[in-house]
Amino acid sequence: MRTIEWRDGSVITLDQTLLPEEEVWIEMRSCLEVAEAIREMRIRGAPLIGVAAAYGLALTAYHSRAKNRDDFLGEIEQSANLLKGTRPTAVNLFWAIERIIKKVRSSEGDVETLKKLIIEEAKRIAEEDIAVNRKIGEYGSKLISEGDTILTHCNAGRLATVDYGTALAAVRVAWEEGKRIKVIATETRPLLQGARLTVYELMRDGIPVTLITDNMVGYIMLKGLVDKVFVGADRIVRDAVINKIGTYNIAVLAHEHNIPFYVAAPLSTFNLNATSKDVIIEERKPEEVTHIRSIRIAPHGVSVLNPAFDITPIKYVNAIICEMGILSRDDLQKITKEK
Repeated sequence: MRTIEWRDGSVITLDQTLLPEEEVWIEMRSCLEVAEAIREMRIRGAPLIGVAAAYGLALTAYHSRAKNRDDFLGEIEQSANLLKGTRPTAVNLFWAIERIIKKVRSSEGDVETLKKLIIEEAKRIAEEDIAVNRKIGEYGSKLISEGDTILTHCNAGRLATVDYGTALAAVRVAWEEGKRIKVIATETRPLLQGARLTVYELMRDGIPVTLITDNMVGYIMLKGLVDKVFVGADRIVRDAVINKIGTYNIAVLAHEHNIPFYVAAPLSTFNLNATSKDVIIEERKPEEVTHIRSIRIAPHGVSVLNPAFDITPIKYVNAIICEMGILSRDDLQKITKEK
C-alpha cells in the first residue's frame, strides 16, 4: 500500500486522522494544502513528511506561472519556508527541502527546465524511500529470532513512509521469511497512532498483534512477555534519539529488564551535527490531551503539557538500523567524527 502518490499536478495521500474507521484519500493541488495536511497530521511519520514536503515544492513548481528564473526561485523559497514552519522536530522534512533547493540553485536552465528538475527530484526521493525501507527491513530482520515478541511504540510502518516502514519493515521481512513472531503495540497517547495505525497495518498484513495501553510496558516486561523493542525515529543526533513521546520511558524499562532496544530509521533522519540540546521539541495543542477525538475527557480550564516527542539518550540504544546496516553506538560515534 503506497501512502502518497504524484499524479500530474496533484498529490494523493491517505488521511491518517480518519483511520482505522475510514480509508479516505485526499487530493492536494498546492503547497499550502500539503503544509496544512502535515500540520494537522493527516500526513505524519518522519520519512513520509519529508516526501510530502518534496511533493509540496513540486506542486509549486508545476503550477507556477513565473516567467523568469528569479521569480520562480522566489516562489520555491516561499513554499520551502511555509513547509519548514509546519513541524519543527522531524528532520526529514528539512532534509528533503534542502536537497531540492540545493539542486535547483546549482542547476542551469529556464523555468520549464527547473520545473521538471524539481518534480523529478521529488519523485526520486519517494522511490528512494521505498528502497531504503526494504533495506532497513532486511538488516533489521537479522536481529529478530524465531518466536520473538516485538514491542513497538507509535507507528513506524507503511503509514509513516511511502511504503513498507522502518521499525515495522524489520517485522515485515521477518514475517515474510517465515519467522513465527508476534508484535505488542502501545496505544501511543495522545493521538493513539499505535492503536489506530500500527494495529491497523499489522492486522491488514495478517501479523499477530496485541494492543496495550502505554502504562502497561513495565508490567509486560516484568512478566517476560517482550523479547525485543523496535521503534522508529524522527531525528537522530550525536547523543540521542528523538522519537514519539513515551519512547524514553520504554528505553529505560528495556534497559532495566535487559531487553534489546533497537531504533530503525533512514540516514535522512540522522542529524549528527547536532546534539539533543539543539532540537526543538514540538508542543502541540492542548485539545489532543483533553479530548479523544471529539469527546472531552478532562475538566475545562485544566493546564496541559503536550510535547509530541521525547529524548532517549544513546546509551539506552543497542543498535540503530539504517540502509547502511546495523550500527552500534561506537559506529555512530565514528560517523559523527567523519562528519
